[in-house]
Amino acid sequence: MMKILDRYIDELLEKSTPQAPVWNIEKIRSGKPSKWNYIDGCMIKAILELYHIRKDDRYLKFADDFIDYFVRDDGSIDSYDPEDYNIDNVNAGKTLFDLYKLTGKEKYRKAIDTIYSQVQKQPRIKAGNFWHKKIYPNQVWLDGLYMGQPFYMQYEVEYNSCKNCMDSYNQFINVYNTMRDKKTGLYYHGYDESREMYWADKETGLSKNFWLRALGWFAMALTDTIDIMPESMFEQKEKLSSIYKDYIDSIIKFQDESGMWYQVVDKGDLEGNYLETSGSAILAYAIMKSVRMGILGEEYFKYGKKAFDGICNKYLSEKDGELQLDGICLVAGLGGASRRDGSFEYYISEPVVQNEAKGVAPLILAYIEILYKEQNNE
Repeated sequence: MMKILDRYIDELLEKSTPQAPVWNIEKIRSGKPSKWNYIDGCMIKAILELYHIRKDDRYLKFADDFIDYFVRDDGSIDSYDPEDYNIDNVNAGKTLFDLYKLTGKEKYRKAIDTIYSQVQKQPRIKAGNFWHKKIYPNQVWLDGLYMGQPFYMQYEVEYNSCKNCMDSYNQFINVYNTMRDKKTGLYYHGYDESREMYWADKETGLSKNFWLRALGWFAMALTDTIDIMPESMFEQKEKLSSIYKDYIDSIIKFQDESGMWYQVVDKGDLEGNYLETSGSAILAYAIMKSVRMGILGEEYFKYGKKAFDGICNKYLSEKDGELQLDGICLVAGLGGASRRDGSFEYYISEPVVQNEAKGVAPLILAYIEILYKEQNNE
C-alpha cells in the first residue's frame, strides 16, 4: 500500500502547477483562474509534512514553488484580500511558517503578517468567535476552527509573545459549550448567533445535522492547535485534550465496520447516505496524530489505522493506468443562494468526486502518521 500511495502522490504532483492543480476540482469545475485558497493550502501543508519525514527535496521544492507563485515580494498575496474576512483564506497561511524557516525568504515572513492582519480584524459573534465569513454574519462553522485557529495560535506563539493565545483557546471552549450535542457527544455543523438564517434552529441557533467533514475539521483543529500551544498553557492544553478525548470516544461509536464514517454521521441506515472519504481521512489522521502526541492512549491508534485502511480498500483504485481516490464530497456548506439548509437530503445531494485535495491531503497526513509509527517501532 505504501508504494501505491507514493506513486499516487507523485502522479498528482507531476500533473499539477500553481495555475492548475489537478486536486482542486472546485476550481477546475468553475473554469476560473487559480487563486489563494484553503484547498491548495491543505495539500501543500501535507506535502511539507511529507518533506519533513522523507527529507526528499522534491517535496520542499514543489511546496516552495507553489506558494512562491502567489506571494509577492512585499508580502501581499495574489488574489487574496484580507478584508474579504473569509476565515477559509487563513488556512493556507500555515504553510508560510514552515517555508519561511526552510527557505529564509523574507517575503514569506511579510505574508504571515498580511494574513494576521485579517485575523486581527475578523468580525466576531458576541461570544468572541470569528465569523465564518463576512458574507455569513454572526455564524460559526466547525470548518472555521480548522481554517483559522492553528494559524492564529502559531502566530501568537512565534511572533506575538502569546498575547492572544487565550483568545484562540476560548473560541474552542465556546464551540464546546454551544455546538456540542449532549446526547451523542457530536457537534453540529453551524451556529447562527442571530437565529435569523433559514437553517438555524430558532431556539438554539444550531444547524440540523452532524456532517462528517465538519466533524473532521474540528478534530484536526483541536489536535493541530494543542500541538502548537505553549507549555505555559498546560491547564488549557489539558482541558482541550479532555474535550478532544470525549469527542473521539463519541465519534468512534459511529465508525462503520469498514473503518469509515458516513457523510451524515449518525444516519448510516438511511437511503442515500454513503461512506465518505475526506472526513474519514481527517479523522484517521487526527486520531493517529493525537496518539503520537500522547493525547490519546496507544489503544486508539487502531481506530485511525482502520479508517485509513478502509478508505484505501474501498476508494483507492487504478483506472487507465492511473491511480484515483474516490468517495470525496466536493463541497458542503450552510446558507447562500443555493438553499443549503443543513438537512440530511442536502448533505447527500452534493457531488461526489475523485482526487480532490479535501480527501487526498488528509489521506497523505494519515499516511505520514503510519510512517511515524513505523519509525518509532524500529
